[in-house]
Amino acid sequence: MSNLQLLWFILIGILFAAFFFLEGFDFGVGMSVQTLANDEHEQDQLIQTIGPVWDGNEVWLITAGGAMFASFPIWYAALFSGYYLVFLLILIGLIIRGVSFEFREHMPHEKKWIWNWTLALGSLLVPFFFGLLFVSMIQGVPFDEAGNMTAHFTDYVNFFSVIGGLVLTLLCYLHGLNYIALKTMGLIRQRAKKHAKKLYWIVYAGLVLFAVLLYLKTDFFSNHFALTSALLVVMVGLTAMANYCLLTNKELLSFLASGLTLVSLVSLLFTGLFPRVMINSNGSEHDLLIQNASSSPYTLKIMSFISLGLLPFVLAYVVWTYYIFRKRVKSDEIAGYGK
Repeated sequence: MSNLQLLWFILIGILFAAFFFLEGFDFGVGMSVQTLANDEHEQDQLIQTIGPVWDGNEVWLITAGGAMFASFPIWYAALFSGYYLVFLLILIGLIIRGVSFEFREHMPHEKKWIWNWTLALGSLLVPFFFGLLFVSMIQGVPFDEAGNMTAHFTDYVNFFSVIGGLVLTLLCYLHGLNYIALKTMGLIRQRAKKHAKKLYWIVYAGLVLFAVLLYLKTDFFSNHFALTSALLVVMVGLTAMANYCLLTNKELLSFLASGLTLVSLVSLLFTGLFPRVMINSNGSEHDLLIQNASSSPYTLKIMSFISLGLLPFVLAYVVWTYYIFRKRVKSDEIAGYGK
C-alpha cells in the first residue's frame, strides 16, 4: 500500500465525517419540524436556523462520492452497484427534503403541512439508510472476484444494520436539538433542551447495544482491539460530555461534542475496515483491499495537488458562511417568514 492510497482512504473518511458533522444537525432540525415545533411560527424559526447552510453542507457528501469515484473506482463500483436500492432510497430522501424548503415557502397556509412532513421524512430516511448501509457493509457482504455483489435481503437488512441505522438517526436528531439550543431563542430553545435531556439515556443504551453487536458481528475487535475499544470509549465520553454541557447551559460545547460523536463513529467504521474497503462474507482472502481498489499512482498524485490547492478556499468559505450567520434566530424576527 502506497502513501497516496492511504492518504485518499483517510481523506474519504474525513469527507464523510465532515458530512455527518455538518449535515447531521440539518437532519436533526428537519426531523424537529414535526417533533418539536408546536405551530407554524416555530416551524419557520427552526427552518431559518439551517436555511443559509443546509445546501452547502450536502456538498460534502457529493465531494466524498466524487473522491471515491476518482481515487477508488473499484470500491465505488462495488459499493454503488451492490447498494443500488439503498442509495436510491437515500437519494429520494435527499430530493424530497431539498424541494420541501422551496415548495413550503410558496404553499398556502393550509397546505404547508405536506412539505413539513416531507422535510421531516427526508431528514429521517437519509441518516437511517446510511447507518443501515455502513453497518451491513462492515458485517461483510458476498461478492465475486470482479466485485459483483450477490447479497440477499438479510445481508442488507438485519438486526445489527437496523440498530446501526437507528443509532445514527438518533445521534443526528440529538445533534440537531443541540444546534437548535445553540441557534434559537425563546420557547423552542427550552423545549429542544428538555427533549434532548430525555433522549440521552436512550442514546447510552443504543451505544452499548451497538458496541455489543459490533463485538459479536464483526472482526473489528480481533483486528484492531485497542483502537476499536478506544473509539467506542470516545463516543460514549463525547455523548456524556454533550449531555453534561447541555445540563450546564454550555450549548456550544454540547453541539461540538455531539458533532464529534458522529465524527468518532465514522472514524470507528473506517479504522475497522482498514486495510480493506469492502469485506467479503465468503472469506477474508477475497476482501477488497485499499491497494487493489485504487486508481493509478499518477491519478492519485494529480488529485492530491488539486485537492491541496482548493482545500484552503473551501474551508475559508465554510468558516465565513457560519461566521456571517452566527447569530441566534429570534422568534420575533421571523414574523411572516415563509408566507
